[in-house]
Amino acid sequence: MAKIIAVCTSVKKGTKKKDIGCGVLETDYGLQGDAHATRGWHRQISLLDNSSIDKMRAKGLELSPGDFAENLTTEGIELMTLPIGTRLKTGRGVELEITQIGKECHQHCQIYRQVGMCVMPLEGVFARIIEGGDVAAGDTLEILKS
Repeated sequence: MAKIIAVCTSVKKGTKKKDIGCGVLETDYGLQGDAHATRGWHRQISLLDNSSIDKMRAKGLELSPGDFAENLTTEGIELMTLPIGTRLKTGRGVELEITQIGKECHQHCQIYRQVGMCVMPLEGVFARIIEGGDVAAGDTLEILKS
């Protein structure tokens, strides 16, 4: 079964996020305390599967959850293959809806400058919070519907 392996936040946009272990996802807002949380916006949180991070580790980079500015680092779901509109639910009942896959990078991040590529533009996923609540590393994650 898929699970969340890190919950990450930052107080400033354009920076790496720090794994805080647990947090609160607020309905129609995002991760409390995160610079990217915005009411009514379709990109309230970002998710990236650890397999995507492993691709960059294979290029010799030492990376930790949050280094791609993702809020939730997951394991066991190829997120980028899920269609927009797919709903995910955590073991604690938090429900997310995939709203965007990938993003345009206006300014290349430090990782891109080091190795000439970054996984977030193609494999990062964005979601809005349908039903909020507590979220923590170790929580299960299941696909509800596409």
